[in-house]
Amino acid sequence: MNLAVSPPGIAPPVANYVHAVVSEAPSRLLHTSGVVPVSPDGSVSDDIGEQASTVWANLQAILADAEMAVDDIVSVTTYVVAGEDLSPVMAARDTALGDHHAASTLVTVPELAQSAWRLEVAIIAVC
Repeated sequence: MNLAVSPPGIAPPVANYVHAVVSEAPSRLLHTSGVVPVSPDGSVSDDIGEQASTVWANLQAILADAEMAVDDIVSVTTYVVAGEDLSPVMAARDTALGDHHAASTLVTVPELAQSAWRLEVAIIAVC
């Protein structure tokens, strides 16, 4: 079982996440690499919102293949190229997670491994 931790003695999260998640052992752990916005046909959209949706569709496919679900995600790390509009990136994350809250870090970077990629996301899931 994963338990959200957001203590009342500190400021609340500034977006749709929790400060920490406690996972009780024994558990199955899934650590992804940075998942990039490449569609199954190999294409990459120029639109940051479509890229973010593709990343989350890819993450959901990984979770399903590992016999896990979005509710098993305990941590999300998002890397976005500096200067990009963060709102569609956050909206795609919020849509994918729905009512589920995970620990979340968003980092802006000067560039990613491929110039067409505007973001990548790594997750940790526990069930």
